Amino acid sequence: MAEITMTEDPMLARIDSKHSAVESISALPSTSQISDEHTRNAREARPPIDYSSTAAFVQSSWARFASIFTRRFCLALLAGQVVSLCITCTNVTTTELVMRNWALPTTQTWFLYFSLFVIYTPYTIYQYGIDGWAKMIFRDGWKYFILAACDVEGNFLVVKAYQYTTLLSCMLLDAWAIPVCLFFSWVYMRTKYHWTQILGALICIAGLGLLVASDTITDKDYPAVSMAKGDVFMIVGASLYGFTNATEEFFVRRSPLYEVVGQLGMWGMIINGIQAAGLEHNAMRTANWSGENIGLIVSYTAAMFILYTVAPLLYRMASSAYYNLSLLSSDFYGLLFGLFLFHYKPFWLYFPAFAVVLVGLVVYFWSATPEGQGKLDPRAPAYVNKRGENRVRQHTDLVTEGIPRLEDNKV
Repeated sequence: MAEITMTEDPMLARIDSKHSAVESISALPSTSQISDEHTRNAREARPPIDYSSTAAFVQSSWARFASIFTRRFCLALLAGQVVSLCITCTNVTTTELVMRNWALPTTQTWFLYFSLFVIYTPYTIYQYGIDGWAKMIFRDGWKYFILAACDVEGNFLVVKAYQYTTLLSCMLLDAWAIPVCLFFSWVYMRTKYHWTQILGALICIAGLGLLVASDTITDKDYPAVSMAKGDVFMIVGASLYGFTNATEEFFVRRSPLYEVVGQLGMWGMIINGIQAAGLEHNAMRTANWSGENIGLIVSYTAAMFILYTVAPLLYRMASSAYYNLSLLSSDFYGLLFGLFLFHYKPFWLYFPAFAVVLVGLVVYFWSATPEGQGKLDPRAPAYVNKRGENRVRQHTDLVTEGIPRLEDNKV
């Protein structure tokens, strides 16, 4: 029998080709490896400051400043102002509803959760299939239930706080969400905060202090009904805000956005609906459901829907702490609305206060980078066959199963 080499047998040549294809596929870096490498590179992206001379210091400082304004940072800064503007829109529409004697805050928020549910949940079912969606609820629904419960109760307590304590007290205590969010972000992701990030947060809070001083000077405050009760409501509500923001960031960095927001909408709709039925069922029947009021409710819901959609994107681009800092500029946008709707007279401190908040948002990333705030690796649960993945798995199985065993092809 003639001796046959490996290269002369076409079957063995195909075996080598298939083995090479499988090995090259397995040699590709995983998504988590790419994310880890990208995060390490991002943390070293800031050019160092040169202290050897005045000219070197100025030049290196300018290079550091220019390095901040990457595409990702600019998008995060823009997204932060979008959510801040949305918060202002919700405050304006709620004020208008109260002035029209329509005060059903829990019912009003129910439409938000319902809209999140009907938009994002069907898309989640489309991606996961009805069986995969049911598995996801059965296995992971409990954590989304906790997230939604804290979000609903945080909204409820903050609204109640405004009814008992002063406006200035609410503005100051609402900033308590920032350190709470920083703490839980560290608990979840072990984020290493640079001292310049703490400085940036303090600068943003200083901008809030200028806004409070402006409101004090212009005498925009109102008397408290029960200050102690209202302050407790605000502190607990702000703590829940900080917890839910950090927790949602932890989720959206590891899961698809439509899954997280859809589940938040579904559980929030249920919890909020039960609470509204228990607390506001009598007021629902006597409320004025005029066309103008319905239009204001639709505007409120649209602004909140945009906020709840953009916020998770901001969590991915920067962090939940950066989201909370961005909201401090909402009072400036409230002034702009007040100029046209309520004929407010602007006080000069509003403008430097807004500038100080923006400076703090830039200083926050003076040394740190948005990419270095946490690992970003969103993927569907392992137990779910996501749409399109079956085809890839079937193709991989065909490649591997099509490789015959060498002992079956002996010459």
